[in-house]
Amino acid sequence: MKFLDKAKIHIKAGDGGNGAASFRREKYIEFGGPNGGDGGRGGDVIFRAVPNVNTLIDYRFKTNFAAQRGQNGMGRMRTGYSGEDLVLPVPTGTVILSENEEIEYADLNADGMEYRAARGGNGGWGNLHFKSPTNRAPKQANDGLHGEERTVVLRLKLIADIGLVGFPNAGKSTLLSAVTSARPKIANYAFTTLNPQLGVMYAHKREFVMVDLPGLIEGAHTGVGLGDKFLGHAERTKLILHVIDGTEPDWAARYAAIRFEMDSYGGGLINKPEIVVINKIDAVDDGDLKTRMAEFKKSFGRKKKPEIVTISAAGHIGLDNLIAAVEKEFNK
Repeated sequence: MKFLDKAKIHIKAGDGGNGAASFRREKYIEFGGPNGGDGGRGGDVIFRAVPNVNTLIDYRFKTNFAAQRGQNGMGRMRTGYSGEDLVLPVPTGTVILSENEEIEYADLNADGMEYRAARGGNGGWGNLHFKSPTNRAPKQANDGLHGEERTVVLRLKLIADIGLVGFPNAGKSTLLSAVTSARPKIANYAFTTLNPQLGVMYAHKREFVMVDLPGLIEGAHTGVGLGDKFLGHAERTKLILHVIDGTEPDWAARYAAIRFEMDSYGGGLINKPEIVVINKIDAVDDGDLKTRMAEFKKSFGRKKKPEIVTISAAGHIGLDNLIAAVEKEFNK
């Protein structure tokens, strides 16, 4: 299934049914009077968060949705049926935004949450409502009110506990496949991960949902490379795993570049708990590894240093230490 995390659609609630203008007609009753019924109410448009779906692909090609119109009123004081509500299922974690994306209408961040995005119009009154001592045979009846309509933007922010960030080819996808059952595409070229990938990591009867995000590069916040839009999927995470390629000569520069992109994106990412994961240590000499680690720690100066874990995702080295560090962070 193709991944899609943003869609713009037009929704319209049902119009209310028209009221009826009718009169009682029975044998031997000369002046039966008005008996027109009211129109039915139009259906609402409701978004509902559903589990086990992680894409908005259903809203890529069909972009116009309308709820059912209310039935017109009828004679003999019969009210028309109300239109059925239109329930649109969306993945849990979907945010409903205004057309210009400046107003957040709802954040459906739990299974089963609903948001009534457009209300149906009320049905019109039949002529029975207009009967009075001075108007015994009214012919007036109201039309139903129009249902609300609007254009909304759906934006999916995946629900995950842990987010993997870093430069392309840092080994994020390899790490995801090493600690979960996910099988993301892995290759030796930049931007192998084009869409977020989810996996579940098990640790001592606990489960952690992990999301692997496409790699960031310097200038991502200005649109360079794949941009930084995928960082939205890290907004709901409780922990960031910042993966650095251990074969790179300057870990501090790589670390600072990604932190700058996270800060530029906003969304509170820069303030989330973080574990720095130095990957591919099996490809670095022990002496070089100690030297680079010392330089990396020194680069923080007096600032609080994040926890640093060294691993080789491909060689399955240090993964137990990483899982223990993750558990420790979640137990704080």
